[in-house]
Amino acid sequence: MSDRTAEVEAALERVIAAARDHLAVVAASNGEPNDEAVWRAYVALNNAAYDYDRLLSSVYDEVTPFDVEKIVDDAGNGGLLMTPESEPVAPAETDPHPRVVSVRQRRDYRVPSVAALLRLAREARPAGGDDEPVGSVGEAIIELLEAGDGSLGMLDVPELEPLDGVVMVTEVDAALTAEALDEGGADDPFRLAPGDTVLARLHEHAPTDEE
Repeated sequence: MSDRTAEVEAALERVIAAARDHLAVVAASNGEPNDEAVWRAYVALNNAAYDYDRLLSSVYDEVTPFDVEKIVDDAGNGGLLMTPESEPVAPAETDPHPRVVSVRQRRDYRVPSVAALLRLAREARPAGGDDEPVGSVGEAIIELLEAGDGSLGMLDVPELEPLDGVVMVTEVDAALTAEALDEGGADDPFRLAPGDTVLARLHEHAPTDEE
């Protein structure tokens, strides 16, 4: 066994141990809100998964399904939570933001084969689920999102070729409601209202062959 293989296996063992510790602490907390021990165990599990994912990528050029970022939790920061490359964030109740922040993301894809995409969507359905055929590209993409966690990461499949995208952060007067979605047009949730303020925008470039 090489030194790097042993290193990866040791990192995996740390993930397993952290997961067991987290479960034990959660079970002992009896659902208490803001339990410090639960938070500490969560941070340990998160960071163990982060380290394992990075090490696996470095040694084997493979990834895990863990979509996590390392959490820095400084016990001497007065109870504030800290994340990488950020300032302390005060709890919302002590510093309420007067408006609602809306994050809107657009990611474009090219479909190399519609038949292959429809087939993948059918295969993604859980066993015993809907037997109705997937009839369109739109239905196929919704099926893939619903089969996973609903994030755009579920669309990182060979059947969809990623193109450029954009993320826009805006301030709005009111949050979305089911009633507003039912009454409005299909594109209303993505249209800026007169009072909305664009705070920031990020252009996401499609990966090149070299990347």
